[in-house]
Amino acid sequence: MKKSIAILCGGGPAPGINTVVSSVSKVFLKDGYKVIGLNEGYKSLFVENPDFIDIDFNYADKILKQGGSALQMSRYKPKDSEFSTKFFIDNNVKLLVTIGGDDTASTANRISKYLKKNNVKIQNIHVPKTIDNDLPLEEGQPTFGYHSAKEAGVNIASTVYEDARTSGNWFVVSAMGREAGHLAFGIGGACHYPMIIIPEMFNKTNITFEKITNLIISAILKRKLIGIGYGVAIISEGVFHFMTDEEIKSTDINFTYDDHGHPELGNVSKAHIFNMLLQRKLKKLNIDVKSRPVELGYEIRCVKPIAFDLMYCALLGMGVKRLFDKGITGCMVTADPKGDIAPLYLKDVADENGKVKPRLVNINSQKAAIVFEDGLQYISEADYEAAKKYVDDPEKYDFRKILKW
Repeated sequence: MKKSIAILCGGGPAPGINTVVSSVSKVFLKDGYKVIGLNEGYKSLFVENPDFIDIDFNYADKILKQGGSALQMSRYKPKDSEFSTKFFIDNNVKLLVTIGGDDTASTANRISKYLKKNNVKIQNIHVPKTIDNDLPLEEGQPTFGYHSAKEAGVNIASTVYEDARTSGNWFVVSAMGREAGHLAFGIGGACHYPMIIIPEMFNKTNITFEKITNLIISAILKRKLIGIGYGVAIISEGVFHFMTDEEIKSTDINFTYDDHGHPELGNVSKAHIFNMLLQRKLKKLNIDVKSRPVELGYEIRCVKPIAFDLMYCALLGMGVKRLFDKGITGCMVTADPKGDIAPLYLKDVADENGKVKPRLVNINSQKAAIVFEDGLQYISEADYEAAKKYVDDPEKYDFRKILKW
């Protein structure tokens, strides 16, 4: 039977998935392998009749530059009890290529261990994908899809800034990012937003809605003092990851709740929450500023990859074959800024439970210092006297005092 490889995509979409699938497929087809593309990620892998397609060169070539994912994705995470050797034996699979984030990578590792235990020898190589940019690659080395999503986000965010200028209003933008603030930081920095709020900023204090709201007001006050009545603040949704359920419930926003009593944050706009809380506080302070919410997330996940990701994803896809030919397994494929391919072993970046640790924005980097110290606009001690025109206690809105920096 012809040797084959299987490719699946887990988690949410990111620009460049099709470029990876295409590039992996082409190099293995060239070497005489059958290439199987699994639909619905891990959900399809262990069922009686898996949903898959045989990928040929024409199919691979057609999807190369497309956004989204030609292979249907799924966040399904199989339990160990669901594992089976059937699909791998029936199709003579020699390599499982997984495209996804930390959960997808961790699951691939579990499957590989199970197969080895059951005397089925396959390699597994993971291609790190997420617009959140939070997989533990070397600093400055992005996960694929991040730059394309950021580019699309900047296009929208720039228009929002022009709307703020045109209408004389403020906007509150929320950007995706489970625990990390890379996307909000990248978009906000590129657009010269006066306020960027990411979870990594709260390295010396806990995150609360009051602090987030006060940081936005700090920018509003500073802009007023320099004669500008409009602006935009961008907040990473990752701040929610570090809040207690009690803090979230204290907003008095109407949430639905899951079976464990946790607020279902996926059902509401994060920008709406931040904007409602801001409006309440502004009214209390008698500050006449209108603000509007804008959510940045699903709109930027399936855009066409930009030139950076087209090249980067092609290198990663072809790099899978390089690592496979060397017998390497249980790793992520990486390409450094020079384009050199290297494995990053999952065991080296996982915790004791096998969970891959997220990469956060390096808040101590020179880049972060430049953006936060020179790029943002906020109240400092020098502004206290002038700010008393709008608030009785300007110190409460001092950026550095809020964050204890």
